[in-house]
Amino acid sequence: MPAFPDTRPIPRIASVATAPKTILVVTWEDGHTDSVDLSGWISTGGTLLSPLLKTAFFSRAAVAEYGLSVEWDEDGNAAIDSVHLEALRDQQRPFESRELSEWQRRMKVSNQEAADLLGVSQSTWLNYKGGKSRIPRAVQIACSATERDPIFFEAYYHPRSVGRPGNSTPA
Repeated sequence: MPAFPDTRPIPRIASVATAPKTILVVTWEDGHTDSVDLSGWISTGGTLLSPLLKTAFFSRAAVAEYGLSVEWDEDGNAAIDSVHLEALRDQQRPFESRELSEWQRRMKVSNQEAADLLGVSQSTWLNYKGGKSRIPRAVQIACSATERDPIFFEAYYHPRSVGRPGNSTPA
């Protein structure tokens, strides 16, 4: 299957502020403001990003490249682009029942198939979809992974037959 380029506009950052620990408060060009926890991103950046763990350095966050990135040093060595920042923000948002239902529709799976795929009972699945139970982060991660990687989905998806099982007695 050919990959098509993403046609969404590149997000632009209007301003940034820092909050305790490794939280970056981003105001986007469209006026929305989000808090993004950068601790995971920083921890995977090795020695290049490790200075960001120091409050004095982290607090130097500034918008750069006409809103396309946030930088902490003049050389741009410690920087994150707006697309990556937006992706982290999107992954950190709580997964709501509406999004879960949309995922199910896009994946074309039944309630039972979705429950089986995610390792929960059908009643638990229906509680998630109905907004009666908080959707655990692990379910959000699994839904995201199965949609992003068809092989991952195919490895764990077990289709169900529609309706009652056929009559197994010979005629």
